[in-house]
Amino acid sequence: MRIGELAAATGVSVRALRYYEEQDLLVANRSPSGQRHYPDTAVERVQLIQQLYAAGLASKTVVKVLPCIETEEVAPQILELLRAERARIDEQITGMLETRDRLDAAITAASEARGDGRSCPR
Repeated sequence: MRIGELAAATGVSVRALRYYEEQDLLVANRSPSGQRHYPDTAVERVQLIQQLYAAGLASKTVVKVLPCIETEEVAPQILELLRAERARIDEQITGMLETRDRLDAAITAASEARGDGRSCPR
């Protein structure tokens, strides 16, 4: 598939796909006219790259861990990096759960106040 098709299939901009190539995260074959052509597996790879970025991993880290995630073969130094990233993500999840709980409490209080004809203080 060509770069525009991959962009449409993944919801990722053409510019981002070119950046992934520059970072050695994605590989395209070139036609004689220079057009990029990607295998069908590129859709899943781009989705994984997006997930890793969304989790806060830097490009340099993604380059190191992406092959290990795909093959499930991990060198010891990469294993430590993966564990550290997982611990960082766990901390983020804990913080988000605490924020959600606070929002739930505020929603409950606001709903109860509104039911009693009171308004929330500003």
